[in-house]
Amino acid sequence: MSTRKRIVLIFVALAVVALLWWSFQPEPVPVSLAEVGRGPLQVTIEQEGMTRVRERYVVAAPVTGTLERIRLDVGDTVQRGEVLVHVNPALSQPLDPRTRAQAEAQVAEAEAAYELARAELGRVRPLYERGDISRSDFDQARTAADRARASLAAARAVLAAADETSSDGRVPVVAPVDGTVLALERESAGPVTAGAPLLALGDPADLEVAVDVLSTDAVRLAPGMRVLLDRWGGGDLLEARVRRIEPAAFTKVSALGVEEQRVWVIVEITAPRAQWRDLGDRYRVEARFVVWEASDVLQVPASAVFRQGGEWTAFVVKEGVAERRAVTLGQRGGLSVQVLEGLAPGEYVVTHPDEAVQDGVQVVQRSGS
Repeated sequence: MSTRKRIVLIFVALAVVALLWWSFQPEPVPVSLAEVGRGPLQVTIEQEGMTRVRERYVVAAPVTGTLERIRLDVGDTVQRGEVLVHVNPALSQPLDPRTRAQAEAQVAEAEAAYELARAELGRVRPLYERGDISRSDFDQARTAADRARASLAAARAVLAAADETSSDGRVPVVAPVDGTVLALERESAGPVTAGAPLLALGDPADLEVAVDVLSTDAVRLAPGMRVLLDRWGGGDLLEARVRRIEPAAFTKVSALGVEEQRVWVIVEITAPRAQWRDLGDRYRVEARFVVWEASDVLQVPASAVFRQGGEWTAFVVKEGVAERRAVTLGQRGGLSVQVLEGLAPGEYVVTHPDEAVQDGVQVVQRSGS
């Protein structure tokens, strides 16, 4: 055999060996990669909420009788003292001494309550201005004074109805405050008893948001905490803050049939009125309570870290090889987590690693990821 043929056979044999070696090498595992980077991070608690008018006044029938048809529509504005509808009372009802005495007693009680609430508001106002008490305490005192004033107006309206009975015996139902008709509890004419709700009044521009959260989440909230209102129908996030956290929880059955202890959290909208002028009473919103936030945080997708041997771990890819590395995590912000130790900006980690990804295994980035 000539030397040339020997060289050719040697090259063929080497090529076959190389091909066999290559064919038995494991193929790189396709993976999805994400870059370790810095950026803003928020830790939030998200729950659905509902807007509501802060001060809602329910106008009730002052006497038992026959209600005339209410000619108002939802959205109509009324003035304090305006006659909303008339009630044809039962005979001698408006002038009954017992009824009058009860109405006068209710007015006296409402006057005393209002004076007490107003005095308390006057006491806490300078404390709030000096910073000795929180905004939440001041808001509670102001709300109590507003409610006491409304109760006094309603009590006086009932007593005035007895005195202002028209010559034909009808008793007028008057508006206790300026406001907009939010709901009609009764519209058609018919029998009505004293105290039966007829309609609700309020100011649609004076809205707050009521959100029921799990009691385990409520303990992480505090008055003044930042809140972002989303998915309310407008394009922008609305800035808001926690105004009050109710002190008592209630039981609610979830969609899965599980009993949960939940707490009402009242949120005040701080965004300019022009941004949410289309919001109305009892509209749905999504509230995101910002528990923690920072503007420059080293972070990775939450899908890139997992527990192994009691510690957090991630697969870092270097020159096409996966390297298991222990990491120390900080805050968790939903889809991303804060990295305190173990990773550096610019490195790439495997997201959603499966059992095929092991320490030292060759990997290749999956197309489209």
